[in-house]
Amino acid sequence: QVQVVQSGGGLVQPGGFLRLSCAASGINLDYVATGWYRQAPGKEREPVSCISSRAHITFYAEFVKGRFTVSRDNDRNVVYLEMTNLNPEDTAVYYCATDGPPRCGRHWYDNSYDGWGQGTQVTVSS
Repeated sequence: QVQVVQSGGGLVQPGGFLRLSCAASGINLDYVATGWYRQAPGKEREPVSCISSRAHITFYAEFVKGRFTVSRDNDRNVVYLEMTNLNPEDTAVYYCATDGPPRCGRHWYDNSYDGWGQGTQVTVSS
């Protein structure tokens, strides 16, 4: 059974930094793509980033390019989302998702996953 557990998040001032973690059991994250999504209050969930299996090919939504970095630690079976230069518009519940296709693909934002983390709140406020 695949389990996905997130950690990290919290309250940070504008311009600050946070790192989210996505740890999985029952699946090797090096063999599947892992996506990050977020949902702000009153808004639909939106894709943020994706990292493919093996080659660490990454994809980002335009609104986080240059600020967010997704990476994977194969030894720990964990995917990270490092977020820099955060602004209030980044406030949302962030989710990681895996147990889906092996690669993100050109249409990574439409991928379907069977394993989702519990979500973690990120609040950017002064």
